[in-house]
Amino acid sequence: MSSSYPHSGNTLPIVVRSAHDGMPTVRRIQMSDLTASLRAGWEDFMALPSHAIILALIYPVIGLIVARLVHGYDILPLLFPLAAGFALLGPFAAVGLYELSRRREAGESPSASDALSVLSSPSLGAMLAIGVLLMILFAVWIATAQAIYVATFGYIPAARIPDFLGVVLTTSQGWTLILVGCGVGLLFAIVALCISVVAFPLILDRHASATQAMTVSMKAVAQNPVPMAAWGLIVAALLVLGSLPLFLGLAVVVPVLGHATWHLYRAVVEPATETYHQPVQPPKPKRYAADFPVNLMPWTK
Repeated sequence: MSSSYPHSGNTLPIVVRSAHDGMPTVRRIQMSDLTASLRAGWEDFMALPSHAIILALIYPVIGLIVARLVHGYDILPLLFPLAAGFALLGPFAAVGLYELSRRREAGESPSASDALSVLSSPSLGAMLAIGVLLMILFAVWIATAQAIYVATFGYIPAARIPDFLGVVLTTSQGWTLILVGCGVGLLFAIVALCISVVAFPLILDRHASATQAMTVSMKAVAQNPVPMAAWGLIVAALLVLGSLPLFLGLAVVVPVLGHATWHLYRAVVEPATETYHQPVQPPKPKRYAADFPVNLMPWTK
């Protein structure tokens, strides 16, 4: 059957055929698909290293700023939650990388400026909607992490890094902070994974609405719980490894994961049977100064 996606905001409709409810069809994937996606992501990164790294430089910069804030404003207990929480925003921050992979997949030779073309996408509103949702989730996570620290250690300010790490790793209070913090953080990560694992690539590729994109993402996780759980662990592990050398490793890890996410989307969601074409907008009529202020009242013409 044929159905049209309803649209909201500046999201334009797209016609997609599906055997069931008109939503994009979600495939079942295997662990080998994760490996293939990472391999394809690495190939994209090697083919587009300069602009991929430029796009990801914001992550090391943020990391260094956070490290400076730790020394200047005594927010050391939030250093790990902040670093881990950036993974919640990663799917939104990597939208430009998805566009580069999409263009390369289509046989183009994209440049850095092509990553910014998402700003003129008709589905920008849907992407921003989910992006704001992830930012709210990030803010709630940071507030929760702070509450967990206060509940464990009280309002005692953290000491210097060696002392603080020693207390966290050698005391019962420290292990309580680690276990509870990681457990609660896992819940936030699961929520972010469910609503965004393929949401942004789907919006970019099919111009779906935010609701449809999140629904497809949740369906992808529900139908592939083990591979998606493994994907979440892979992302978390790579982000931790990239964060260890003063966050500089994220300049490689983030673009590779961004490109790989596009290929994971291709493996999970069946392609549309009809290609989306943005409607051609008619040229705007010329307006002349002599017509002012009549041209402000088109109903009089």
